Amino acid sequence: MRPTRIIISGGGTGGHIFPAISIANALRRMEPGCEILFVGAEGRMEMEKVPAAGYEIVGLNISGIQRGSLLKNLGLPMKLAGSLVKAAQVISSFRPDVVVGVGGYASGPLLMAASWKNVPYLIQEQNSYAGVTNKWLGKNAAKICVAFDDMASFFPAEKLLKTGNPVRKEVVDIYNKRFHGAELLKLDPLKKTVLVTGGSLGAGTLNKSIEKHIQEFIKQDVQLIWQTGKYYYQGIMERLGQAFHPNIRIMEFLNQMDLAYAAADVIISRAGAGTIAELCLIKKPVILVPSPNVAEDHQTKNALALVTKNAALMIADRSAEDTLVQSALELLNNEARCEELSENIGKMALRESDDLIAYEVMKLAAKS
Repeated sequence: MRPTRIIISGGGTGGHIFPAISIANALRRMEPGCEILFVGAEGRMEMEKVPAAGYEIVGLNISGIQRGSLLKNLGLPMKLAGSLVKAAQVISSFRPDVVVGVGGYASGPLLMAASWKNVPYLIQEQNSYAGVTNKWLGKNAAKICVAFDDMASFFPAEKLLKTGNPVRKEVVDIYNKRFHGAELLKLDPLKKTVLVTGGSLGAGTLNKSIEKHIQEFIKQDVQLIWQTGKYYYQGIMERLGQAFHPNIRIMEFLNQMDLAYAAADVIISRAGAGTIAELCLIKKPVILVPSPNVAEDHQTKNALALVTKNAALMIADRSAEDTLVQSALELLNNEARCEELSENIGKMALRESDDLIAYEVMKLAAKS
């Protein structure tokens, strides 16, 4: 009997890539000999991260709509047509039993080609608000795995399964690590600490907000772990200097996110679906500042899914520069509110999402 063959498509950001790799790892645990091929977008992050995780990847020449420039979109129809042809060729040569789409530019053409060739496919919808492409592809999907309630307004209810978003297990394993995290970051584990993270690339609004009011942290003797992202680190270092203050840790990237999470009392973050899945599992008080620069404003909708359950605070991007730091310090000093938010966000955690999705993939493969 030949091994199960699975294509996983999508990427573009860590929020798509890391869940995809988690699903692949879960599939390998279930059937060590299964054959897995990734399909991504040429020039995007997945072309580097997926091989580093030990999987083969094929790239499609596809990109998203450039909202700021009409000229840059002129080549899109040709790119889409070429990607559809290549996606169909990949399916013909690899002959998968099932295809998994995790979102991102490459996911659309690959799932469309799978539909043409009658290969069953599963969509892993990460956000609380489904995008146009996934809504359209959902009509022919065999199964749609979601992370939020009330998704039947976007997809056929009978195809939905609430699994949550897969997370990197090592990132959310924070038990008993506060002292270790503080020691590594050269901080005092007994002092109150705020973590600010805008993802690997960084978030301009979060960085501006922190830099503008950084003296407030120092005045209140609060420690700050500030992950700037690679686009902003150099400029901030030039303005503030590496040894700015013993309470402040400015870092381009956090290689051991679990230790930063463990050392923090309050977390400030964007509201990507993958990040929210991690935050629910680590159960710390959170202030979300949704990015306004994403399709269909889905980060705001992700954040509201928590805010409506009293599981997080939200500050609009346009208000953050004036109110974010003050709100974080007020929350830090309100123990009852911190406990309430921690308890409620923990109730929204969904564990073993990668295994649940992998199990559904294998069920579909067995039927094909």
